[in-house]
Amino acid sequence: MNQMRNVKLISAAVITAGFALASQAALAYNAGDAFVRGGYAKTDTGSGNGNVGGNELNVQNESGFTFGAGYLFTDKVGIELNSSEKFEHQFNAAGNNGSFDRMPVNLLVNYYPLGGMDSRVQPYVGAGVNYTRFSGEPSDVSVKSSYGAIGQVGVDLAVTENVSLNSFASYADVSSDIRTGGETVGKVDMDPLTVGGGVTFRF
Repeated sequence: MNQMRNVKLISAAVITAGFALASQAALAYNAGDAFVRGGYAKTDTGSGNGNVGGNELNVQNESGFTFGAGYLFTDKVGIELNSSEKFEHQFNAAGNNGSFDRMPVNLLVNYYPLGGMDSRVQPYVGAGVNYTRFSGEPSDVSVKSSYGAIGQVGVDLAVTENVSLNSFASYADVSSDIRTGGETVGKVDMDPLTVGGGVTFRF
């Protein structure tokens, strides 16, 4: 009788351990995983953001919603495409105020140092290319689109097998000519630092 009870207890322990291991394994980031992200971020433009007609240009900070998607080619290496809603920045140059919209699109290669390992915390670093499109400038003024480098760091904290809380910080190189009447009259030169958080859904 005792032997039968011991067998049942051992079987139950093995099954419980199996479920625990399966649950932990599901938290690992593996090749073939895909994800989508959404959240909110604040971008800090710093100071000394270029010039207009020889006068210093200052662009104000702004916040907005962010979103993106990615795929892991291996346990540790993947790709991510992300963007945001348009950031409407207020600016000042030589006492003149105005605004323009900035929409970044980023393509990055990410490295996950804990990829393939069972961990609720999955940090990552990434580097890639930033494309920035400007719009909504004052009449007769245009700002060309910009291409530059971008780097990011982030972390996903697993809540369930598929849902994680995400936080990140990115730093981009944004530089573009300001034109009016077809002539270059200045330059937007800013390196926005963007810090945000949100939710990652992995499948």
